[in-house]
Amino acid sequence: MDTRKKWALGALAVAAAVTAFALLGSRPSPVRTVAVARGAIAQSLVATGRIEAPARIDIGSEVTGTVREVRVREGDAVRAGQVLVRLADEEARAALAQAEAALREARERAQEQGSVTAPVSEQALAQAQANLNSAEREAERARALVAQGFYAPQRADDAERALATARSALEAARLQARANQPGEVGARLARTRVEQAESALAVAQARLARLVITAPADARVLTRNTEPGAMAQPGRVLLSLAADGPLRIDAAVDEKNLRLIAPGMAAQAVADAYPGQRFAATVSWIAPAVDAQRGTVPVRLAVPQPPAFLRPDMTVSVEMLGGEKKDALILSAAAVRDADSPAPWVLALREGRAQRVGVTLGLRGVGVVEITSGLQAGELVIPQTEKAAPGDRVRALAAQDAPRPMDVPQGMISR
Repeated sequence: MDTRKKWALGALAVAAAVTAFALLGSRPSPVRTVAVARGAIAQSLVATGRIEAPARIDIGSEVTGTVREVRVREGDAVRAGQVLVRLADEEARAALAQAEAALREARERAQEQGSVTAPVSEQALAQAQANLNSAEREAERARALVAQGFYAPQRADDAERALATARSALEAARLQARANQPGEVGARLARTRVEQAESALAVAQARLARLVITAPADARVLTRNTEPGAMAQPGRVLLSLAADGPLRIDAAVDEKNLRLIAPGMAAQAVADAYPGQRFAATVSWIAPAVDAQRGTVPVRLAVPQPPAFLRPDMTVSVEMLGGEKKDALILSAAAVRDADSPAPWVLALREGRAQRVGVTLGLRGVGVVEITSGLQAGELVIPQTEKAAPGDRVRALAAQDAPRPMDVPQGMISR
């Protein structure tokens, strides 16, 4: 074969190779797709929370003292007014007995003032009046006898001094009798002494009462932090109680989901300790402010019919149902790109090419989202797991070629 023929054959081989490469390069890449379909969707929001009682009550002592008796243990149900703890009270009881004796004395003195002192002062007034009358007659007689020369002038002077003394005694008796009349200073002083003794008794009773610690409300004992012989001090918690009443759930929701929740929203909860037993709850309160450190919003849920196994401080998972539609345009969440951005988009398979299409999202369910604009039912969309870019030539895999992804709902893979 001559050189010219060799060059011709080589050129033909190169041309064939270029043609084959061009043909292969122009073939569309196979990709998996999911279809936009119509169906039901429910939007839910999952959060973690804890079971809380209506109120947690920490029981302590107002005074320092030795614990004499603890009458309850963890788990006990207690009623309002039930004795929980007793402190040593010997000194307080002695002070109470002293105050009771002082009150009895004050009352007896008040009775004495009305039944003895006042009548005696009246009698003393009468006697002073009689003495004054006698002194006046004696002074008049002495002056007459002195004038007649029977007595020396000294006798008249003595009679005048006795008369002045009788007048002073009468005035003193009159003041004393007036002071002991009902409503006057003597009676008021006696009543004041009784009131002081009554106040002292009340103080002694209050001090004794502070040594007996009772339940402020119907509750259940959560923790017992003291034992007989221990020292109780103000500020130290002896017992912790959970007040009786409907249990609730306190949870925290990411602030970006605040627009999705509202009071009255239905929810389902499940305790970590009992994963197979769901129970109903309802959003009852949403905090008016965001926790800036955690970026969450505190939420409270009522539990209208709490199951018997619920206990305060249990960890629970809560699924709040934010919305539901029976006939919506839905798409696998795996096919939506930049779903949390202001401009989500998808790669739609249109005319044999991957085309970027902006979409508007509505409700978001488990694994699916609602498409409110941008796509139509039946359109094929390329999931993010596929290696395709806008403008690429692509073709949808046949059903037998496309493995079913775990994150795409049943029936939403294109065929």
